[in-house]
Amino acid sequence: MFDNIAHNYDFLNHLLSVNIDKLWRRKAMNFLLDKHPQTILDVATGTADFSIALQKLQPKEIIGVDISEKMLEVGRGKVKKRNLANIITLQRADSEQLPFADNRFDAVTVAFGVRNFENLQAGMKEMFRVLKPGGMVVVLEFSKPQGFPIKQLFNFYFKNVLPVIGRIFSSDQRAYTYLPESVQAFPEGKAFVQLMEECGYKAVQCKILTFGIASIYTGEKR
Repeated sequence: MFDNIAHNYDFLNHLLSVNIDKLWRRKAMNFLLDKHPQTILDVATGTADFSIALQKLQPKEIIGVDISEKMLEVGRGKVKKRNLANIITLQRADSEQLPFADNRFDAVTVAFGVRNFENLQAGMKEMFRVLKPGGMVVVLEFSKPQGFPIKQLFNFYFKNVLPVIGRIFSSDQRAYTYLPESVQAFPEGKAFVQLMEECGYKAVQCKILTFGIASIYTGEKR
């Protein structure tokens, strides 16, 4: 499915989010400012938007992984265009079987990808495994707003407007009906904080963004 929509994934992301996804990524990246990570793993990197944003932290190395080769191809084109190939490497890999040694990275990030993990706990444990002691994981993901009228507007947009726009611009009609379904199924907020703690993360926190439409989760390995 993600291979099928790779060619217009960025366009639709920015259109459907009215570009607010860029602001959310910046807010997520800011959690790493004081950490000065030199090695970063960006899981479910897709077309590498977050990997490219993370280079502003001036790390020595960013590795982005994803299971969709077509998405990675688009990402590699963007990395090359920005002359970042000496910092950013993109490779195909499964979040639940990361091909890296224990304690390899100073930081691990995921932007809008954990809800796509087949086994969420297994993926979070793998990210913990490759994270160095003292390192931080940063997860940016959609959540479900609860307050009136944002909750009602959000549900209407996700269930009625977004799939129609997706069908118009996308060659895979499943993709933009899958999105609201995956958001509904994701164990957000306190449930995800608890899952992270069960996977070994310490000092886990959740920051709500834009009336609860998205959330940033952070945790440390100690």
